[in-house]
Amino acid sequence: MTNTLLIQDETATGAVLHRLALELSQETITVRELIEQRVRQEVAAYNQRNGDVFSGLVQPTDSERVLNGYRLNKRHHIDAEKQLYRALEAFQQNGYFILVNDRQVESLDEQIWLGPGATASFVKLTPLVGG
Repeated sequence: MTNTLLIQDETATGAVLHRLALELSQETITVRELIEQRVRQEVAAYNQRNGDVFSGLVQPTDSERVLNGYRLNKRHHIDAEKQLYRALEAFQQNGYFILVNDRQVESLDEQIWLGPGATASFVKLTPLVGG
């Protein structure tokens, strides 16, 4: 049996930036596994199409932020392992937090339930710029 997890990226004010559905065979996984499956799906989708904008959790190297993602300065395959490392590091350094079924998860090893109707919100935090 597969479960469909509805994922959405949000700003701190609740504006939805991006939505995707993730098909998972397990009913419970760790936060680390959730991030890994999401990143791998996003990278695979980008690498299979010919677009120049990557819509993903973290910014790839050699890219610039645009309205709907990140535009790569030069079209190339994105390395899933590098993206995964950056995504896990960003979570641990509070670059974003995750709400699963409206409850904030706090560690990469935390188990989460993904039964019918499960949702995950990735809330991206923007650093304050001092002057």
